[in-house]
Amino acid sequence: MDATAIRNCIAATLDAEADVRRRAELQLKQAEGQHGFTDCLLDILSSEQEANLHLPTVIYLKNRVNRAWERTDYYPNETLIYEDEKARFRERLLPILASAQNRVRHQLVPILQRILHFDFPEKWPSFMDYTLQLLNTNDPRSVLAGLQCLLAVCRAYRFKASNTESRDHFDKIIEASFPRLLAICNELVNQESDEAGEMLHIALKCYKHATWLELCAYLQQSAVNLGWCSVFLQTVSKPIPASAMQGDPLERERHHWWKAKKWAYFNLNRLYIRHGNPSALDRSVEPASQFVKDFSTQVAPEILKHYLQEIEKWVSKTVWLSRPCLSYTIVFLDECIRPKEMWAHLKPHLTNLVTHFIFPVLCLSEEDIEKFEEEPEEYLHRKLNFYEEVSAPDVSATNFLVTLTKARRKQTFELLSFINDVVNQYEQAPPGQKNHIAKEGALRMIGTLAPVILGKKSPIASQVEYFLVRYVFPDFTSDQGFLRARACDTIEKFEQLDFKDENNLLTVYRHILDCMADPKLPVRVTAALALQPLIRHDIIRTSMQTSIPTIMQQLLKLANEADIDALANVMEDFVEVFAAELTPFAVALSEQLRDTYLRIVRELLENNERRDDLDNEYGDFLDDKSITALGVLQTIGTLILTLESTPDILLHIESVLMPVIQITLENKLYDLFNEVFEIIDSCTFSAKMISPNMWRAFELVHATFKSGAELYLEDMLPALDNFVQYGAPQIIEKPEYVQALYEMVTDMFADGKIGGVDRICACKLAEAMMLSLRGHIDNCVHGFINAAMGVLANQPVLGKSYKVHLMEMVINAIYYNPILSLQVLESQGWTNKFFSLWFSSMSSFTRVHDKQLCILAIIALLSIKPEQVPPSIAVGWPRLLQGIKILFDTLPEAMRNREEALKDDFQFDSGTYGYEESDDEWDDDDANWTGGDNDAEPVTEAKDESTAYLEFLNEEAQKLKADEAEESDDELGEDSVLLESPLDKIDPYLAFRDAFKRLEAEQPQFCASLLSHLSAQEREALAEVCRRADTQDMLGLPSPFPISRARVATNGTS
Repeated sequence: MDATAIRNCIAATLDAEADVRRRAELQLKQAEGQHGFTDCLLDILSSEQEANLHLPTVIYLKNRVNRAWERTDYYPNETLIYEDEKARFRERLLPILASAQNRVRHQLVPILQRILHFDFPEKWPSFMDYTLQLLNTNDPRSVLAGLQCLLAVCRAYRFKASNTESRDHFDKIIEASFPRLLAICNELVNQESDEAGEMLHIALKCYKHATWLELCAYLQQSAVNLGWCSVFLQTVSKPIPASAMQGDPLERERHHWWKAKKWAYFNLNRLYIRHGNPSALDRSVEPASQFVKDFSTQVAPEILKHYLQEIEKWVSKTVWLSRPCLSYTIVFLDECIRPKEMWAHLKPHLTNLVTHFIFPVLCLSEEDIEKFEEEPEEYLHRKLNFYEEVSAPDVSATNFLVTLTKARRKQTFELLSFINDVVNQYEQAPPGQKNHIAKEGALRMIGTLAPVILGKKSPIASQVEYFLVRYVFPDFTSDQGFLRARACDTIEKFEQLDFKDENNLLTVYRHILDCMADPKLPVRVTAALALQPLIRHDIIRTSMQTSIPTIMQQLLKLANEADIDALANVMEDFVEVFAAELTPFAVALSEQLRDTYLRIVRELLENNERRDDLDNEYGDFLDDKSITALGVLQTIGTLILTLESTPDILLHIESVLMPVIQITLENKLYDLFNEVFEIIDSCTFSAKMISPNMWRAFELVHATFKSGAELYLEDMLPALDNFVQYGAPQIIEKPEYVQALYEMVTDMFADGKIGGVDRICACKLAEAMMLSLRGHIDNCVHGFINAAMGVLANQPVLGKSYKVHLMEMVINAIYYNPILSLQVLESQGWTNKFFSLWFSSMSSFTRVHDKQLCILAIIALLSIKPEQVPPSIAVGWPRLLQGIKILFDTLPEAMRNREEALKDDFQFDSGTYGYEESDDEWDDDDANWTGGDNDAEPVTEAKDESTAYLEFLNEEAQKLKADEAEESDDELGEDSVLLESPLDKIDPYLAFRDAFKRLEAEQPQFCASLLSHLSAQEREALAEVCRRADTQDMLGLPSPFPISRARVATNGTS
């Protein structure tokens, strides 16, 4: 490898001329697979004098390591780095890291992380020794490199659970390195420089990852734990250096000193919440350890004391706190509500905390108001997608209030008294002196408490309507846009309120409609979200019927103004509830939904293009636009299902939606595949025929499958089943369509990486083809038998469901053409093996569908002449009648199970908008509480929901472990047969009687020979099957067949 040539190429990538850069990049691409390429890059980093070459060099190095250190699915064809080259790389990396400048060092850290992931400790045993050497030097740059090495190790091990060899090794690393780490932290916390801030930030992050899952025995030692907690508390209380107070709030939060503070708060919280809170432990598994007892009685109160001191400084405006610091503070307060020891410490401060801390945090900030006016869409995303705002203090504050009112129910009255004071002051203040922000905060607070206020046995639920009329209704017409939005939101939060006065409900409806035409986008959106739950009231539904087309237009316009996924949910609900009213507008509505979807997807594709290579390595992720697009697709799917009785409209809509299908599949928007396949399924199922547009969709689905989407066959299957059933005449005329379907089945068996669950889908598709294309796919049947028997005859099949589906692939082939199937089985020597497997597994065919298929396949076998029966199984031929007798014996029970399953499938819970009573129910003591009893309230342990949840998970895990011991047949329940089948239309009783009569008439000797092998009881059972069929015919009784499987809209799934 010519090191000078590589160095010159790197320099040329910085050239002003684009052609020079392109040539250099091409040369580097050709060179990177050659032996010694990384050696040359490391040489440049360690000895190159021109500093500007270091950054492009390290970026090339990072990309090479990402792609070629080990084989990955993302880069399957990359030439891997040679093993001797890797060994030299590991030896040289840490010294280069220790001497690197900041920008280069930041690129080296991910390289280190990746190599550790694959090579530590087996191939890099000296790594920790060198790391400890770096930590023990007096050179700040070397110590910084040592900290980054230790952080990389802690990251690599953070998810290692206890009782594993990896965790034991990690615990030894912690014990060897953390004493020095603590000493470094004690020095750094008293320094002021930015460099000290960066090092402390990294050191505290090491602790975070080291204790993420487990707190090792060493860190539980009293002196060690107190040493670390002391560092964290010092960091929390440390006045921030002036250099970290420059710039706007977001810039400050990115400064190392603020990050150090953030991780100090985080570590203290995590220590208490995960490791030191006795209420969070599952006491049925293990008693509280000495560490837990000491932490909860000695350390946790000290943490609360320090946090309260910081709150006091913040309230008095003597310090500024970042959003993560505020948020973690409130999270800790939240955790102090349930345990009785901590509640005793927290309770005396509660009134002051709510008034001067929690409430101001809940109120809109100047930044919020600015966003409301200048960037309304950003404001909405921030306020509606609060679950994404991990570090949002106002979200932590709402969670605090919810915990407080659920765990300490009597505190609800204190909060309501405070809210009442705020809204009364607002009401009484002169117009120019009203505190609009405080009023908005008070309404947000009461909205947060709505589930508790309206809970079962609540003593205050009856006063809510008066509160809304007096304090919320006037805000619908406030001159402050954010108050109008909050009024709508408050109505939505109290969605479960049953208004006593119908006029008040109608007033709410009129106000919401007015707000949907508001000049401010956030008001229009919150109004739309408030309208959704109102449709549970009959009077509102009736009022909406005449104006629903206009309302849908407004919603579509809103969806184009703001990508808010909740709006799609509103539209989907309205399409379902007002299906009859919207049918005349269905085509126009589908066109608008299509246009909205195409706009969102184009923006999504532009965003994807802007992502850099590193992001793409980790695949696409569901961002806001994807979620909104998903909602629009679900609305389209619901609309289609409401149009089953109007085929002409449906045909028009299919053509409208083709661009939606095309853009999604051609651009491989995997997150949206399921909904698009459901749209194709709904169109083809509702029409019961395949239009030219849908055949185009079929070609797109096939192309998508062949371009790497094999694992989406399960999502494609309902639509493919419709193509085969309702498009059989066209498929028969087009051999390329038959071949396309056949390949989709065989490809799943050809790829060794595809597992049983996905291959079951291939078995179902093969079944659909054999049932619907009878007599036209003989060549395919040969391949289907080979695919199934290739597994059954040569591999141990683990899953019961997979085994049954493989057998049914062959049974379907026998039903399709018994003579052809027997010839294929005979040619491979599989006949005896298959029949033995089939008849010994008869009890595994539990569903009605399984039994029907087996009965019809046996009937098909009985129809062939004696001389056509292969000699290898001729002696066992009488077992066919024994098998069919067993199937008929168990068919009635299977039919009863099917009826139950279908009944369960169509029972929906009407309480879609309800609250869980167990959470929000008031007990008699709480409901009868009066203000005078407050002082006498005992300090008790409140029920910890998270503990209950952990116990539930533990129980479920135990059940799963027990289930693993024996094969589960859950996958073979009646509800697993979701697709319609031609078998549903065949009555097996009539089919057997007719076939048996034919056998008696055409081959009496053969029939008598078969019957001679049966016992009298078995012959009588078969005669009873024939009598039942005769009775059914004679009396004109309805057959329990065909089976009907209707499709229903259930939030985008059918």
